Amino acid sequence: MARFTLPRDLYHGKGALSALKTFEGKRAIVCVGGGSMKKFGFLDKAVEYLKEAGMEVKLFEGIEPDPSVETVMRGAEVMLEFEPDWIIAMGGGSPIDAAKAMWIKYEYPETTFEDMCKVFGLPKLRKKAHFCAVSSTSGTATEVTAFSIITDYKKGIKYPIADFEITPDVAIVDPDLAETMPKKLVAHTGMDAMTHSIEAYVSTANCDYSDALALYSIRMIKQDLVDSYNGDMVKRDRMHNAQCLAGMAFSNALLGIVHSMAHKTGAAFADLGAHIIHGAANAMYLPKVIAFNAKDETTAKRYAVIADYMELGGKTVADKVKLLIKELRKMNDALAIPHCIKNYGADSYPTENGFVPEDVFLKRLPDIAANALGDACTGSNPRKIDQAQMEKLLKCCYYDTEVDF
Repeated sequence: MARFTLPRDLYHGKGALSALKTFEGKRAIVCVGGGSMKKFGFLDKAVEYLKEAGMEVKLFEGIEPDPSVETVMRGAEVMLEFEPDWIIAMGGGSPIDAAKAMWIKYEYPETTFEDMCKVFGLPKLRKKAHFCAVSSTSGTATEVTAFSIITDYKKGIKYPIADFEITPDVAIVDPDLAETMPKKLVAHTGMDAMTHSIEAYVSTANCDYSDALALYSIRMIKQDLVDSYNGDMVKRDRMHNAQCLAGMAFSNALLGIVHSMAHKTGAAFADLGAHIIHGAANAMYLPKVIAFNAKDETTAKRYAVIADYMELGGKTVADKVKLLIKELRKMNDALAIPHCIKNYGADSYPTENGFVPEDVFLKRLPDIAANALGDACTGSNPRKIDQAQMEKLLKCCYYDTEVDF
């Protein structure tokens, strides 16, 4: 028996944020990030709508990109004191992911971060509060997923929390918020969404329900992402829907080793002054992982179906896989995303000499590979991988060399 879980309600379309004024409760806490929601007036609107619904409102602001364990614990303490019956998380993936983890700690104060990271091992939530996610970026789709990514900076590792319990009760997908995204964020979140769809379609946990969502979102992203990046707001609005469909697919079908590697390389070089931004990491690694997974005949056929939906041409399965890889690399070029870690600048843009030196990468490679093997996403990758193969694959992602194993 399999399970397919989505939020109870999803409000979408321009002005969907106003759904907040229909909520019932006494107290709501609004969790936000670095200020864009306030800058563009959406935070004030949300507070106004919640007060119109008769609620007392408290803000928890300043959630950082790649939220930390410490931020999660601090937010949970505020919730324990305020006792909200609605948690409203607004912004990109970071504030929503952080608020999901805070929610767990609020409902079960004795829970440790290690407890949270036990895959599909959480107790029942909603004893104290319901959860609403309002997405402002078109990529992570955390507003509809059973996942959260939290960074342990002491270890330099991003940990996925995975459990259907943290699927939001309500998702608000209002394209007005996405129209404020800076260009670089459009690129990174868009390729994150493409990776979600492709990994979900070939995952060992795929099913008819997730396949339909994955394939349709892949087609939309191929049609709309580059134009959205170049300022087409009609396409920007469509991308906000496309990424949400991708999230529905992967939340239920799970992911693969593109995400395993992205999780474990993202903060691995933070001491050198930068992160490998999650969406950019996915974009760089996805073509390499497709080449690796396509050595499995069944998986190669599924990649060929994706190529057909993208209308890339090709007569044989092998041709279609090559064309899929070529198209994804072409999209990366159009979005100013590097092809490999060696050429990944501290600002995320392509450069001849990236911020991760070769000797540092090679020294840390065994540990990064081991951590990626242990990531929650590795188990649903369609082709099994061992430590030696993971190290070789990561080298291909560093040097942009051919995957021939």
